[in-house]
Parts: sequence; structure tokens; C-alpha cells
Amino acid sequence: MFKQYTMHDVILPLDLERKLPKNDIAFTVNTLVESIPDEAFDAFLRKTGHPAYHPRMMMKIILCAYTQSVFSGRKIAALLQDSIRMMWLAQEYQPSYRTINRFRVNPDVQDLLRQCFVQFRCQLVQEKVIEEEAIFIDGTKIEANANKFTFVWRKSTEKYSAQLMEKSNRMYEELVEQEIIPAIERENPEALTDEELTQVAEKLDDTVQGYDRRIEASEDVAERKQLRSARKAPKQYRKQYNDFITRNQKYKRDMEIFGDRNSYSKTDPDATFMRMKDDYMKNGQLKPGYNVQLATEGQYALAYDVFPNPTDTRTFIPFLDKIEQDFFALPKYIVGDAGYGSEQNYDDVVSHRKRIPLITYNQYRKEKKKNYKQDPFQMSNWPYDAEEDAFTCPNNRKLAFHYHSEKRDKAGFMRKYRVYECEDCSSCPFRAQCTKAKEGNQRRIYYNERWEEQKAYTRQLLAEKETGEIYGKRKIDVEPVFGFLKANLRFTRVSVRSKEKVKNELGFAFMAVNIRKFTARAVRFSRDFKNRVSKKISFTKKMVMEIFFCI
Repeated sequence: MFKQYTMHDVILPLDLERKLPKNDIAFTVNTLVESIPDEAFDAFLRKTGHPAYHPRMMMKIILCAYTQSVFSGRKIAALLQDSIRMMWLAQEYQPSYRTINRFRVNPDVQDLLRQCFVQFRCQLVQEKVIEEEAIFIDGTKIEANANKFTFVWRKSTEKYSAQLMEKSNRMYEELVEQEIIPAIERENPEALTDEELTQVAEKLDDTVQGYDRRIEASEDVAERKQLRSARKAPKQYRKQYNDFITRNQKYKRDMEIFGDRNSYSKTDPDATFMRMKDDYMKNGQLKPGYNVQLATEGQYALAYDVFPNPTDTRTFIPFLDKIEQDFFALPKYIVGDAGYGSEQNYDDVVSHRKRIPLITYNQYRKEKKKNYKQDPFQMSNWPYDAEEDAFTCPNNRKLAFHYHSEKRDKAGFMRKYRVYECEDCSSCPFRAQCTKAKEGNQRRIYYNERWEEQKAYTRQLLAEKETGEIYGKRKIDVEPVFGFLKANLRFTRVSVRSKEKVKNELGFAFMAVNIRKFTARAVRFSRDFKNRVSKKISFTKKMVMEIFFCI
């Protein structure tokens, strides 16, 4: 016997909500987006034209699609036709893929995503899922939507620009010497400015036009031939100077795009070429990408930002500023790996923000090893005499204080050093093992007192039980979020170009990770609760049977 089935029965339309399971992910998406204040959608209001789809609905369908690893606008539009949860969230509206794509790259969506993260964190705090004790910061590289062979390098641009200036200056001197053009007033005798290049090109053009007029006015064949021969050199110089002007403008435009970076991609100028971890050929392949910074707690993404530079050290302070400005107040502990360990970062957290940094530095693991502690040529193992203000090397020679030194890094941060120099290294039997200084130079020590104090402070914090346990959670807190994003959600490459659009897409992706984890937690909690209740009922039934029926 089969259940009744026929394609000709009339079925009345029902509320699609009834078709969804109790703890479906669509309910989590709906609750989250509905928690955004109405004022946040005012930027999308318009008084003219056809009424637009409500931004709440658009946010819901895009977030829900991202939770299902669907990132294409066309595929999201297709889900609106055959997915019950998507039909319910959209209330059976069917925006086109163009509308979906235009909405998710809209600059105003960035504030909606910020509101999503703020409301989601409030919900986590309210349900006591997170403790607000610490945040865990880490970065990952996401490949850009750009061709990997469209690179432009800063060093090459600077090299070719210098060669162009040298060649144009040399040609100008030749032109004046051969009296092809008159001399012009110059600001710098070593290099021609943009205006001066244009002046030279205009004077060459006047010279060529002068030859043209003389050729047209002459009826003598020999003279015309001689004039055309004389015109050849100014025409070639004019062509070269026009090329110089075009190339110089390009190099200047390239330098503006570079900013503080060393490279950019022609198809996505905001992307920088970085070494990715998924380099299967192991040949250090560079790909255009973005450095994504993330702050987590309880394996939930709470704040994020996108940076063009590949190293994490210089992203730390601007990312903390972004968190405080747009997301939430910083908790007591700020936890990060050795990539963030620097004098400037420690000083910013302790002095400026009044927080506790649980951040290691590059040599932290190495300094804990037995080989390092027993190495006689490591300066940190040398005895120090405070009265003489001198270190003693393995050959019992003094390295006395000589002078103060200051060095400014690329970010503009000033580091102060005390420089110690050995009295005499010339006849030392350990010279080759102790120093790489050239013959005649002595071993020097650049001692950064502030940096050494910060390292000692960090070692003390990480050695304590409470703070050591908090730092130990770093790997199991922030790393799984990146793993879920790339492995489970299969989000390994952005599908839009330019930094602001990439920010929007990553906001949807990280929130999709949060929603999936939160929904799975709710389902697991509900299942455990049912199991506990069923066990309790079974135990109660058994007791009743034993009491009344003596079983």
C-alpha cells in the first residue's frame, strides 16, 4: 500500500514558516537582522523612482545564502526560487542577481554589517556565551579577485622612473648643445619637472612645424630634401619626449597607488602581492590578496578589518582603533601571537589603552630552549656590571657603554638604544663565533632598555597561571574561525574588487560563520535537553512501576 499521491490534487498555499524545522538557520538569520534598529536603514530610503526591496530582506537572503556556501549573485537568485528558507526570508520576493550584487557592494551596507556584529555580540553576552574577559586577535590572507600576473612592483617603478629622468636630462642637454631648441629656465639642473618636460616637447613641436612651413614654401627639390633631413632629428626627439611625458605620468600614478606598499595588481589596485600559505609548489609564489584581521572570543568573530600590508605588526594599532570606534570597548586582556610583538604595540596597549597585552615576541619560544640559555655568545647570557655599566664577553673582555643611538622605523616609531663596544676584539680566539664585524671593528651591542623591560614583563605574564591559561586559549579560539571560513564555508577567494567592497563581502562571510556556529549550538543544546528530559521521564516511570507494581 502507498500513501495517496497525485499531481492533480488542489493544495492550498500555507505559511512557509511551517515547513521549516524548529531550529532552522533561517530563524537565527531572521532574529539577528530584525534586531538592527530601524534608523540604520534610513540611508537606503529614496523619494523618487520605483520602491526598492527592503534592506532587511536583502540582508537576510544574502546572509542565509552565505551560510550555505553560496557566494554568487546568480546562485543566490536561483535559491530564491527553490529553497523554502530563502522563500520565507524573502516572503517570496525574487530580486534579480544584479540587484543582489548591487546591494552587497553598496557602501551603506558596511554600517548594517557593523550593526549585525554589535547586536550579535550583545546576544552572546546576554546568553553568557562569552565572558568579555579577553579578545583574541589574528590575521589571515585572502586571495583577491585579480589576475596573479598583473603585478606592478615599487622598486621597478622607482628604477625606471630614475632612468627616465636621467635619459630626458641627457637628451635636453644634447638639444641645447645642437641648438635644436633654446634653453629653458629650470628649477633643478639634475632632473626635469613635469612642466619642463612639457615645455621641451612644445619647443620641439614648434621646431618641427617651422621645418614643415619652410618645406611647403620651398620649390627647390634639393633644399626640400635637405630640410626634410634636418627635420628628422627634432621629430625623433619630439616622439621620445612625448613618450617620456606619458611614462612619467604613469610612474607618478603608480607611486600614488602604492602608498606604503611594495606592489599592487593592475586589475585590483587595492590588492597587494603576498605569500599565501596554500603554496603547493613550495616555491614562494606571490598572489594578490588582502590581510584580514579578526578579533574573536568563544570562537565567534566579533570584529574584523582589511589591510593592504602583508605583515601583522603594523595592522595591530589601527585594528584596535577600529574595534573601539565601531564595535565595542576593549576588554582587560588583548591576546595575539608573535606577529604582533613589537615595542610600539606593547607601549600602545599598556600606556595608551590601559590594557594587558598577552602577546609573545619573535624570540620568545627560542629563548625558552636549553640551547639558547646555555649559548655563551648570546648577549642576554652575558654578566652585566651596573656600577661600570658594562657587559663581559666569554673571553672576559669588557663591553663598556659608548653612546646613545636612535633609529626610526618605516612607521615613524623611534627606538632608543644604548650602544656598548668591546675594548679590543683583534686577538680574541672567539671572534668568528662572537661577531660578524669586519676586521678592525669591535663587537657592538645595541641595547634597547625599553624593549628588554617589555619582554621581561611579557615573560612574567605568560609564566603566571591565570594569564598563561588565557594565552593558551588563543590557538583554540581564533584559528578555528579561519578554519571554518576556509574549509567548511569554502570561502578562500573574494569575488569583488576594491578594499571597501571586499570589506562588505568578508563581513557577510564572518557573520555566516557566526550564525552557523550559533545555530549548531542551539540545536545541540535542544537535543541534550530532550535527552535529559527523556532520561528523567524514563527513570520516573521505572520508580513508579517498582513502587506500585513491585517490579
